[in-house]
Parts: sequence; structure tokens; C-alpha cells
Amino acid sequence: MRYVTKGTCSREINFEVVDGKLHNVSYLGGCNGNLQGVGALVEGMEVTEAIRRLKGIRCGMKQTSCPDQLATALEQYLADN
Repeated sequence: MRYVTKGTCSREINFEVVDGKLHNVSYLGGCNGNLQGVGALVEGMEVTEAIRRLKGIRCGMKQTSCPDQLATALEQYLADN
């Protein structure tokens, strides 16, 4: 799935869900090393668990963050499937 982010330095998140588990998370833009780390940490994680862990994380004074945007993208994925 491709998700266009809102309110973050990254511009886009791409990911796959196989049997309810998250795979191949990648970000376009943003802090490359940190976002590779997020992708590695959630690899193989249940979608609902990733949402639970990432939802509400903020970046500085912003109301969202790249991890929070991933949670939002996953919620959208669940709503659409």
C-alpha cells in the first residue's frame, strides 16, 4: 500500500501486509536512518500491534510523526480491507 503522509518530513510510506503482518515498510523522504529503523522494528509485526505502539507519537512540536503516520496508514488499510 502507498500512503501519502501529512505533517511530516517524509512524503510517503509504502508497506505490505501478509496474513495480518507488516512487511517491507519504506518511507520516501524524512530521516533515513531513523525510518529504516522503524521499518526494521515493525517487520513481521501484527498490524494492530504496530498501531498500538506507534499511534500518538509526536515529533517535536508537530501533532504527528513518521511513526504516527504509519499507524494512520495502517488504520486506513484496515478500514479498506
